[in-house]
Amino acid sequence: MLAAFPPGLMPEQTESVRRPAAPVNFIVGDSSEIPEPGMALCLSGGGYRAMLFHLGALLRLNETGFLRKLKRISSVSGGSIAAATLGLHWPKLGWDNTGVASNLKEKVIDPVCALAGKTIDAESVITGILTPGTIGDKVAAAYDEHLFHGATLQDLPSDTDGPRFVINATNVQSGALWRFSKPYMADYLVGRVPNPAVPLAIAVAASSAFPPILSPMNLKVRHADFIPDATCPLQHAPFTTDVVLTDGGVYDNLGLETAWKRYQTVLVSDGGGKLDSEPEPKGDWARHSYRVLNVIDNQVRSLRKRQLIDAFINPNDDHDGTYWGIRTNIGDYGLTDALPCPTNRTMALAQTPTRLKKLEPEFQQRLMNWGYAVCDAALRKHVDQQIKRPPDFPYPAAGV
Repeated sequence: MLAAFPPGLMPEQTESVRRPAAPVNFIVGDSSEIPEPGMALCLSGGGYRAMLFHLGALLRLNETGFLRKLKRISSVSGGSIAAATLGLHWPKLGWDNTGVASNLKEKVIDPVCALAGKTIDAESVITGILTPGTIGDKVAAAYDEHLFHGATLQDLPSDTDGPRFVINATNVQSGALWRFSKPYMADYLVGRVPNPAVPLAIAVAASSAFPPILSPMNLKVRHADFIPDATCPLQHAPFTTDVVLTDGGVYDNLGLETAWKRYQTVLVSDGGGKLDSEPEPKGDWARHSYRVLNVIDNQVRSLRKRQLIDAFINPNDDHDGTYWGIRTNIGDYGLTDALPCPTNRTMALAQTPTRLKKLEPEFQQRLMNWGYAVCDAALRKHVDQQIKRPPDFPYPAAGV
């Protein structure tokens, strides 16, 4: 399979020709090496915590006009709940002549907050065990009941009517990214299915199938629906008939890959968690193995984040944009007029468990305020220094 590498180079030599510190690898000579002009937004995983944090960021992106300018929104896990709701209602948003949607709160924020007032993970586990159907089926049913109401990927906007929404899951069989979108769903090892009519609830449930409790999500596909492609080594059953998916964050918790490879300007909102210390780790093989796997996962996520920030700093990289995270110290942006976000308060919000568990309205508002404030700081520091400081949080009484 040497054709995939630059002429004259063996696979083990390609590391030297990849961009230093790049969070996503490009091979020299690949037509996708140079991203095209345009702005993309990445929404990370992290359960309801990330979902609400991202809602705050969406509010600020809307106020600045950047939301309307996006070419792509790539999401995983909790970020996919917010993204899919935004995508479903995109055609109904009332854009004014400055590119600001007047009804974003009504159409997107409020319905997602209503979902955050309900616990669906524990209920789905119980009913998935005691009644017909899988745990993943129950989570999808809850998403559909509260947010999507039978809508499918085909109800997302076309590329000419809005950004392309890419909902990312991880294919457990191939070990690669499985992406859902309106034009197609695909895994580069398995192939592409054009114009999929997959329910949005199922795509989001696959993207947010946190292992091990909510994973896997099984997707039934017809082999005949795939575009025949001899370059896809896994284009055969069961890869093309019974797809086994898990949380998109297993492969890429920032939802970065599908945006970074395409667009020059990338905005990254990270509501992901961090591994807690464990003074007395369990010694039995099951729980010890689970702990070790979490350590590996935490290190991989940390490495990708560091590489992302290094790439933004690197003058030889073709990308620009910014990163903001739920664990960011807002003072690090160096703004003298950032919204007041004491680190002890924001770090307490960052400790919210990665669950689909009910959160009280005031706590929801604090998470959204924090996402709003740190997104504002990142945009004003690294994207457009002409943006004016907002007068207050979207939910002033709650603060952070």
